[in-house]
Amino acid sequence: MSQTTDKTSAVVTSAKPGALSSTQGTTTIADTVVSKIAGIATREVNGVYALGGGASRAIGALRERIPGATTNHAQGVSVEVGEKQAAVDIDLIAEYGVAIADLAAGVRRNVIASVERMTGLQVTEVNIDVNDVHIPSEDDDEAEPAKPARVQ
Repeated sequence: MSQTTDKTSAVVTSAKPGALSSTQGTTTIADTVVSKIAGIATREVNGVYALGGGASRAIGALRERIPGATTNHAQGVSVEVGEKQAAVDIDLIAEYGVAIADLAAGVRRNVIASVERMTGLQVTEVNIDVNDVHIPSEDDDEAEPAKPARVQ
């Protein structure tokens, strides 16, 4: 029984803190790095239609229309990053028909795994706000061509 305790304490002490600081120096990870990783990990989960609320999605759509502009992978994601831990908040829009509780669990699992694997930070929490449900018929209305003028 004492052998199991020793192994557990060895794993805990040699875990993530050593990855970001050592006798040779420290590594600091910016908030934007963590938010991009979390945004990409969220988009990988089936059932996520888009990230962000209405205003941030509108700004993102305008930004993407500019020639040479890149996609904002951190849209809808805010983070707090400390020396050893990170907390993530995600605003998303779910696809219609997806079980939202299962979607949130999948997003949470994928974000935690990705951030911890890539940064060495411990993710303390992932808060998810589902702002809307995307209905596929809404896209049909937007793609419909403009009606011709009735008079000339």
